[in-house]
Amino acid sequence: MEKELRLLRRQLSMTQNHLLAAMKTSLFPVSPTDSPQILPETPAPCSSQKTIGIIDKCEVIEVGIVCAGYNSTRSVVTLIKSILFYRKNPLRFHFIVDEISKKILKTLFDTWKIPQLEIQFYPAEKIVTDVSWINNKHYSGVYGLMKLCLTQVFPDTLKQVLVLDTDITFATDIAQLWSMLRRFKKRQALGLVENQSDWYLGKLWKKHKPWPALGRGYNTGVILMDLRKLRLIDWNGLWRSVAVKTLVTHYWTSLADQDIFNTIIKERPELLYPMPCQWNVQLSDNTRSELCYAEVVELKIIHWNSPKKLKVKNKHVEFFRNLYLTFLEYDGNLLQRELFGCNYSSTVQDVSGISEDDLCYEFRRAGTTSLRTHLYFLEFEYQASPDECDITLVAQLSMDRLQMVEMLCEYWDGPISLSLYMSDAEAQQFLSYAQNSEVLKNRKNIGYHVVYKEEDFYPINLLRNVALENVVTPYVFLSDIDFLPMSGLYSYLKKYIFIMNIKSSDKALVVPAFETQRYRTAFPQTKADILRMLDDGALFSFRYHVWPKGHAATNYAKWKGSTVPYKVSWEPDYEPYVVVRRDVPKYDTRFVGFGWNKVSHIMELEARGYTFIVLPNAFIIHMPHAPSFDIAKFRGSSQYRRCLKILKNEFIEDLRIRYSKQLNHTEG
Repeated sequence: MEKELRLLRRQLSMTQNHLLAAMKTSLFPVSPTDSPQILPETPAPCSSQKTIGIIDKCEVIEVGIVCAGYNSTRSVVTLIKSILFYRKNPLRFHFIVDEISKKILKTLFDTWKIPQLEIQFYPAEKIVTDVSWINNKHYSGVYGLMKLCLTQVFPDTLKQVLVLDTDITFATDIAQLWSMLRRFKKRQALGLVENQSDWYLGKLWKKHKPWPALGRGYNTGVILMDLRKLRLIDWNGLWRSVAVKTLVTHYWTSLADQDIFNTIIKERPELLYPMPCQWNVQLSDNTRSELCYAEVVELKIIHWNSPKKLKVKNKHVEFFRNLYLTFLEYDGNLLQRELFGCNYSSTVQDVSGISEDDLCYEFRRAGTTSLRTHLYFLEFEYQASPDECDITLVAQLSMDRLQMVEMLCEYWDGPISLSLYMSDAEAQQFLSYAQNSEVLKNRKNIGYHVVYKEEDFYPINLLRNVALENVVTPYVFLSDIDFLPMSGLYSYLKKYIFIMNIKSSDKALVVPAFETQRYRTAFPQTKADILRMLDDGALFSFRYHVWPKGHAATNYAKWKGSTVPYKVSWEPDYEPYVVVRRDVPKYDTRFVGFGWNKVSHIMELEARGYTFIVLPNAFIIHMPHAPSFDIAKFRGSSQYRRCLKILKNEFIEDLRIRYSKQLNHTEG
């Protein structure tokens, strides 16, 4: 881990040195007639600033962030990675969140388990009415105004806070910025960097009428805020009165909270502590930030303050983009570093109950490890079905199965919940793939939940549980990504959920599974097609050649002639694909990689007293693909097979104790 961190520090340093060297050799045609306000008179030019003092290593740095919506949660992760990479102090994040971003961020931090990091959440819904009366044309909407309300939102015990936008990236230790609060004079309460565009000078276009500002104005993407001083001057009343008065002549805000902050500073300049320009290098379309970073020794924070974000036009944008992408794709698991010397309990996963001398130690550790999880990696929309019989297809996959998602969407138009096991870099590849796919970019009813790679074993049942736990419909179809459902299966299953009344009984509706060993074959549209292809040898019941016990209990011979649902009895090693209520028992996570992961789940349904009913006209088809790495491990390692047998026997004994039921099972 430390080796990886040293390599990345060297890479980031080289990237920044490359940029600054380019600045020295580039010709910036700054005319003597340009406005003298382009570089602020105070503070002094960045290069002449004194080194910021280092704070005590155990001092907690308080960070406030407004984060709402699916896209913001992705942005904030990159920001947090950049902070964690350099930080040497405990951190406490204060998030103002909507309902979905709270769920996403809470799960993320609960599973990330970063030492010396605390999280507090504050509901944005309680603030909306405080700012929604302000007519705002900024792309951030109502959430872009919420930083005005921090003195009333944050508890009185919180005296000072560093407030950040989600679209910034740190290139240094956050403690250096935090320590500037000690430099504030008696009345200074807001630390800000000067705005690096001509916006507040009113020069961008004819009849441009910005809100009043002091000189070039100040950018609010990075704010050092002394909440104690602001409360003493009735900040809440101050900003409201300034907003009401200025809206009479300006009608709306164009830059959200920034317009109001600037008008306040214009009237009350004593509140301002001007910060050096490299603490907020702004990369908007109209930026003049090159006049800052041509002067500095070291960049501290870059800020993508444009709705175009990384697509912004800037002659040196590639340098900044590389810095950002480095953290975007960086393995977040490497940031789970302990800070020693302070009285903070570790949040590292406790595996002390597992003996390292255990023959199956690696299996047991993999089965109990919590993996960093980012729910709803893309925007998700769902409208509840009025018939209360809606159903979500649940599956999991890794990067090598990604192309199957598009095919699945062509055959299943209902909601889908997918867990994706990926590295940080692969997650960004998936994001690009999904946003550029004609099929996927128009499907909003798919919940994509990224579980980040960490273990040697594929955590198949943990992935299934993540997808299952985040279903919003009352019923689920527990499938796998390499199966394609028959055309119309979604509507068919909704009908039979109602007919079979599984709402009030423990029933599992079995969808018969078939497979083809041909990479190119006509996809069957009806049961008649299935019967013909079975007769022709183009289709077989799933795993007929290698594991017939897995689906034999479905009784395919009876299915061929059935026109009504029929009940089947559970048999050892049965692992059908089923439709059940959402409150079905979770999968047992001790089973990782290949073997017994789905068998164990069906076995628990049997122990719980579920009835298995085969649907007469439903089917799914397994698509051929290369075997997984885990099945190769199973076949090539006797210890793998031995440990799987041990775990299997322990699971069966656990079932016997939990349900007071002895189930027969096959040996092997």
